[in-house]
Order: sequence, then structure tokens, then C-alpha cells
Amino acid sequence: MPAISVIIPIYNVEKFLYRCLESLQKQTFTDWEAICVNDGSPDNSADIINHFVQHDARFKVVNKENGGLSDARNAGMNVATGKYILYLDSDDFIHPQTLEIAYSLALRDGSDIVSFTYDRIYRPQLMIRHFLKMDTDNVIPKRINKKYDVAKIKTRVTDDVYQYATERMVNVPRKNKRFMIKHCQVWKNLYRRELIEDIPFEKGLLFEDFPWWSIVMLRNPRVTIAPLPLYFYVPNFGGIVLSAKQLKIMQSLCRGLAIADAVYKKVATPYQMQKWSENFKWYFIEKAFGKIKYLDGQDDVNAARECFRELERAGVLDKPPYKWAKKLRCDICEFIQVCNCE
Repeated sequence: MPAISVIIPIYNVEKFLYRCLESLQKQTFTDWEAICVNDGSPDNSADIINHFVQHDARFKVVNKENGGLSDARNAGMNVATGKYILYLDSDDFIHPQTLEIAYSLALRDGSDIVSFTYDRIYRPQLMIRHFLKMDTDNVIPKRINKKYDVAKIKTRVTDDVYQYATERMVNVPRKNKRFMIKHCQVWKNLYRRELIEDIPFEKGLLFEDFPWWSIVMLRNPRVTIAPLPLYFYVPNFGGIVLSAKQLKIMQSLCRGLAIADAVYKKVATPYQMQKWSENFKWYFIEKAFGKIKYLDGQDDVNAARECFRELERAGVLDKPPYKWAKKLRCDICEFIQVCNCE
């Protein structure tokens, strides 16, 4: 049984895949397995996977018909044997000490989750280069060679993840700002397998991280927050979110909201419900409603109205916690011509 299983969903990423898998081979921590889930990729990704499988027994492959990102992650979890789980998207890569640092902190603190972050210089740098029609494929992040002393890493350990996890970009308490777990991308954390192994990702969703992370938080995990830029997030300019129709994005966000809200109403404590609503739910409602202005044609507008009517009927739009959220609810009420915004 390896210490860490790294689950890598793979579909049409031959341009990035070698660098992703090589970043695992270069890890200073060696007790891991890589579960490469070939999600029916029609390009040459399978050849790249096989190259690593043939030369390193820690790489394993799961071949399946295309079912999307969530389905691929679930397939990887079904065969993972590690004590801890790390999700790595196949167009991204990680710092050489990522597994060493995360695993050391998990053992030191007895944590269920070790949270780090991504390099916030590298991604904007690639976006600017893409806009200027410059090369983005061979840009090496400056921080990739930084050496960390695990004993000197400043961290925060908490048994109240709701105090630190948020989608808010403003009004974060200064004393907590550095240690906030901003956004809910699943690839920014190392997870104890027992914590998450029975929480599947919802198949067919974009932004599937949101309902999944919302449910993970309900389990009151012990979390070590290490605000180090260990993950290198590469914008795939032809990727699933950037190329998706705005209606599909909006529908996925609404579906994720409905799924998470139903679970919270069933099992959350009043404190969990309040914090989740304040720090996550209404920001995703805002994000979903923001897609309205990009919709093309009356059919898409009608489909959007039905999505928000379903949220209203399910009570997802009840009790907005902020003035801006109350105004947002009124705007949604006007759009769907159903609810009373008072």
C-alpha cells in the first residue's frame, strides 16, 4: 500500500501530459502510485501513459470509455490503494516537493486534509503570453526550483474548516488572510482516503468541485493549511470550461447548488449552514446568474429561467445573508417572474 495515490484524469492532453507525469517522477517523496485514468482519449495520450507505465511500476493505467472529468476521478478512486489521495489535472504539474511537504504535514498534525495553493504568478503570465500570441508551452515557472525546509514552513492547523474556507475575495479577516483556503478546487489538497472515498463526484457537471468540496467540509476534517504555491495551474485555452457554452456552465452551477443545498438541509448543523451560505452558496448563485448576460437566443433564456425557478422552488434562494445577496435575489425574482424578493 503506497502512502499516496495520485489520481490523474486524462483526455486530449497529449500536449501537456508528459510534463504532468514527469513532475511526479521528480518528486522528492517516492512512496506513491499514479492512477492514470485514460477517459477514452482519442489523441496520443495513451502512448505517453504507456511510456511511463513501462518504465516505472508506480504508474498504473485505467482505460475506460469517455465519461467526463468526474467519472474519471471516480474511476481512479475505485482502484486507489494509498492512505492519502491527491488529485492532479493532466494539463497541470506540481512542485518537486509537493508530496513530501503534504505527507509530512499530514503525519505531523494528524490531519485529514493538507491544503496548499497554486502559483498565482505563473497562470497570469501564461494568459498574458497567450493574449500576445507568444509561446506558452515552454515557460518554466521561477518557483519550480525553490527548496523548502519542511520544518520551517509556517502553517495553521484547524478543526473548523468553515473558519478558513471561502469563495470571498473581500472582507476576509486580516489575521486569517494568508491562511484562507480560497476557492474549492480539489487539486489544491491532500486528502486522507477514508475521509472522501465514499463521496463521488457528480457525473456530467462543470465546476464539480463545488458540491463535492461542500460535502467534504460537512465531515469536520482536521486541516493543515500551508499557503505554499506548490501547484502549477496551466490554462488550457481549448479546455472544458473556456470552450463551454455559457448556458451549460450556468446549468451546471445551478445543479451543483441544488445538490449541495439539499445535503446541507438534511445533515448540516446551523453553524455549518450559516457559514456555507455566507462563504460559498451565494457566491456561486452570483456566478451562475452572471452567465445570463452571455446567453444567446430566447430558448437559452427560457432554459435559464427554468433553472432558477427550480432553485427557488427548492428554497436554495432563501435567506440571503448580505445586502448584495438580497439585491441579487430580487434580480433573480424579476428574471424568473415567480418569487417575491421581500
